[in-house]
Amino acid sequence: MINAKGTHTDRLRRGLSAPVTYGLIAVCCLVFVISPVSGLNPSYGTGDQLLTAQQTYFERWGVVPTELFSGVPRAALGPFTALFVHGSWVHLLGNLLFLYVFGAMVEERMGHLHYALFYVACGYLALLAYAAAHADSGQTLVGASGAISAVLGAFLYLFPKARVTSLFPFLFFLPLRFPAWVVLPFWVALQWLAAGQGGKGTGVAYLAHLVGFSLGFLYAWGWCVRKVKVKGAAVPATEGDSQP
Repeated sequence: MINAKGTHTDRLRRGLSAPVTYGLIAVCCLVFVISPVSGLNPSYGTGDQLLTAQQTYFERWGVVPTELFSGVPRAALGPFTALFVHGSWVHLLGNLLFLYVFGAMVEERMGHLHYALFYVACGYLALLAYAAAHADSGQTLVGASGAISAVLGAFLYLFPKARVTSLFPFLFFLPLRFPAWVVLPFWVALQWLAAGQGGKGTGVAYLAHLVGFSLGFLYAWGWCVRKVKVKGAAVPATEGDSQP
């Protein structure tokens, strides 16, 4: 998916910024570049020394399910710090592409601070849910996939008719435009199928994707319903409406 357009795109193009979305992208890139995972920082050495530094880095800043539920206070920060840590260049660029395409419009609709809190909370809960489902695992979990999946879920509810340009390998990567209500459920179905197979050999936390997406969609739905109720209650009564 390489582009998304909706009713708010024109306002975004006229200069309405999305500082939280672009800030998150910048922070994730900066953290990755200075980390031992990027291979660009010579201070971490090479060969086995670099591999050891990478493993230590993941264990320190990622989520280790067995540690998370062991009662160690520091481990509780793992689902937060892990949102800014990525395991490879492909992992980083894939996540940030989705955030770039879908994040700005969701941020514009929610508001900057609201969107930031939504992103962090959903990302934290998605990683927490995955860790709870694999509580006996010592494998480290990193990445913003859960939070970005929540952004996709919110996008689907808020902009279901937005046109999304998609590339499908089985259609020879032809760029085709479909509404979000077609593309995103298809993406969810792929995640569901992969999660059902246990993600064998992939190292991808598909369950975190599904939890994040569900949280994002349900939150956007609840938020919009609440807004409608509040607006309805705030409408002043017309003459005669308050009479017995």
